[in-house]
Amino acid sequence: MGYTDDYLTIIRGKIAADNTVLAEARDRLALVRDIAMDFPGALRTYPSGSLAQFTVNHPVSDGDGGLVLNRVHYPDLGPEGGGKTPNDIADELCALLGPEIRQSYPNARCGKSKRGPKVTFGEPIDGQDPSVDLVVALTRREGSGLWIPNLDMRRWEASDPEKHVALLNGGTESLRRTRRRAVRLLKAWNKQWSSPAFSSFHLSAMALEYIVAGMGLAAALYAVFDGGATFLATGCNTPDPAGVSKPLKLVNGISRDVAVQRLRAAATAMADAIEHDDDETKVQSALHCVFRNYIDAPLEDKLASAVAALRTSRPVTTVALGLGGTAATVRPTRAYGGHRPQ
Repeated sequence: MGYTDDYLTIIRGKIAADNTVLAEARDRLALVRDIAMDFPGALRTYPSGSLAQFTVNHPVSDGDGGLVLNRVHYPDLGPEGGGKTPNDIADELCALLGPEIRQSYPNARCGKSKRGPKVTFGEPIDGQDPSVDLVVALTRREGSGLWIPNLDMRRWEASDPEKHVALLNGGTESLRRTRRRAVRLLKAWNKQWSSPAFSSFHLSAMALEYIVAGMGLAAALYAVFDGGATFLATGCNTPDPAGVSKPLKLVNGISRDVAVQRLRAAATAMADAIEHDDDETKVQSALHCVFRNYIDAPLEDKLASAVAALRTSRPVTTVALGLGGTAATVRPTRAYGGHRPQ
């Protein structure tokens, strides 16, 4: 191990979810799933998303799962039935969940999200109050996976969330560990922008595609950044790992060019860190380019930036120069490339 792994370990510590809150999120999801099995026509429930894939970062915001209904019990539902979406059924499910959950969590409330009921609990732990999202899913007559609803658009979409979890939890212990750590770091990288380009599942899908057995964490991150940039640059969208859903799209209106640019810049910086793994300053500088919210630039980089700022003819704030104390404006003189005061 060199400096690259050392700095990645530091970042992992900063984004790590609290184990107590994680356990509470799992308990809440288990409670909702258990109650949901009393709903008429229930076949099974399942866990999904980051909680089931062990890729949750701080703060712990929610736990995802689903309730699978028997299509035969609901002939009016789904594309292979009457086409009706379960908007009314989601309300009925909330009527079941709410009172039962309030026996354990008196402040709990059940509303609706895009895919089904959303339960909030009103009992924070260390400032975190994870909710539970329960997808109302339907078995399919043809094809693998499930029909899951888009309640907002009143339509159904094919997906296989259970297979997603199985795939992302598959492989050797070493591969699973590396993949999970990489996904957590990828999520932290992605959220450094006010408008991230990728959903968490999109990042997980890329990790599943590009990370292979035997890779270290730094190499795994480079593989995702480089592989993702190269593939998206072809104009294609990332395929669903389960082969059921439509290809994955970018989010928040981010263009393909911008997404590729972000990935490529990160790949270049990761390659630089790996190449100079025994030089702490170069590694820190490179990883600052990737994880700017978590790794400070080396002091010499800050000094170089300050000198460059002073060489312009424009006024510069003390904050931009990295100076403490009361904020003020520095007006460069001729010695720093500015103009002599009149």
